[in-house]
Amino acid sequence: CAVRLLRIEEQGAFADLLNAQTNEMNYIHRILRFRIKPLDARDARLVTDIVAGVIRWKRYLDYLIFSLYSGAKRFNNMEPLLQQILRIGVYEIVKLGMPPYAVVNENVALAKAALRAGAGNMVNGILRRVASYKENDTLPLPIVEGDARSKARALGVIYSHPVWMVRRWMAHLGQEATIELMEWNNDPPSFSLRANSGKSVSRDDLVVLLRKLEVPHKLSPYIEEFVHLTTGLQNVIQAGLIKEGTCAVQDESAGLVVSVVDPQPGETIIDCCAAPGGKALFMASRLQGQGKVIAIDINEGRLRMVEEAAITQALHHVVTTFHNDICGFAQVGTCLQADKVLLDVPCSGLGVLRKKPDLRWKRTLEDLEQLMLLQDKLLDAASLLVKPGGILVYSTCSIDPGENKERVKSFLSRHPEFIVESVQKFIPNEFISEEGFYFSHA
Repeated sequence: CAVRLLRIEEQGAFADLLNAQTNEMNYIHRILRFRIKPLDARDARLVTDIVAGVIRWKRYLDYLIFSLYSGAKRFNNMEPLLQQILRIGVYEIVKLGMPPYAVVNENVALAKAALRAGAGNMVNGILRRVASYKENDTLPLPIVEGDARSKARALGVIYSHPVWMVRRWMAHLGQEATIELMEWNNDPPSFSLRANSGKSVSRDDLVVLLRKLEVPHKLSPYIEEFVHLTTGLQNVIQAGLIKEGTCAVQDESAGLVVSVVDPQPGETIIDCCAAPGGKALFMASRLQGQGKVIAIDINEGRLRMVEEAAITQALHHVVTTFHNDICGFAQVGTCLQADKVLLDVPCSGLGVLRKKPDLRWKRTLEDLEQLMLLQDKLLDAASLLVKPGGILVYSTCSIDPGENKERVKSFLSRHPEFIVESVQKFIPNEFISEEGFYFSHA
């Protein structure tokens, strides 16, 4: 856990991309100079859960350590590995409710083995104090009071989010809705599978396979190809269902974007920022073998993933890929216009913090401002690819109004030839905003 957290924090590696055990074992040996046994499936899942939890609650965990450790001012100057060991121990005691004696013993042993005896003694003292405060229900928390900035600081600690993010949400949503959103972000994520109709696999067929694998699941009430999972995704992967193209891992929120596009057999659809291809392939499956999805992306490696997945899912005959920047493609390819154009833009990802907890610590307000400029540029380019009477669908995985309705408003001011069409006939009312836009948490 500690080494994985170290790699995420120091090397910028995303938490959901750090599951390759072989590389991790080599890293442990290279950096710490000792070897550990490969993890079995159960322990690997536990490590993944702890890593995600520590990242998610990092600001709150650091607040506890600062509050309960007499040398708090030196915390930021500690070796990064020692910081991670402390965070793990505090998280296991406070959030997971693990037996304190076991947590203390394990993390003290790790600190001594990986660092030195003195580090183990420090971990022992801090974790025992945290356990004592937890047992007596006296763990410190900041008081939410004062002006907007003071309240945002306190709430940012309690719910472990950056202050700038909390302040922005409070200004747009109000305090109560902001707290609900942060609670949502801190819940463990669920996952969805899409049955691949490109291979004539129905959701009923997928359910039969999931039952054989004893994977708990629920049917999506919104999209007929989707099922929800809270556990068991590794079982699905190990059974080869994804590798053989029987199903694909895809967020239902992404599936509902495809519902808004509403692909129909015979249509030509352009997906402007297509990689890694989930929406492009779902749209292709809806064409029932008639029509074309043109998938464009600037990243050649990620575009190759689209091509490989199209073959795996037997959709390659309706999917064509172009390695290009959409702005460049629109300028040289204006003779190519489509019935429908999907622009799923690069964005802050503030709507998927539940699944990607490390994003909250990587994004800044300056990032958001730069992304909004890029989104305007991409919208202008994508508009050139829409044939007269066609449809342009703009989507993000952000909940920030600046990346959503404000970008649409800005686009319409530059392009009066476009009008907004409500998504009401495509998705359930509970996901429709006052303006007629699709809005959901991922």
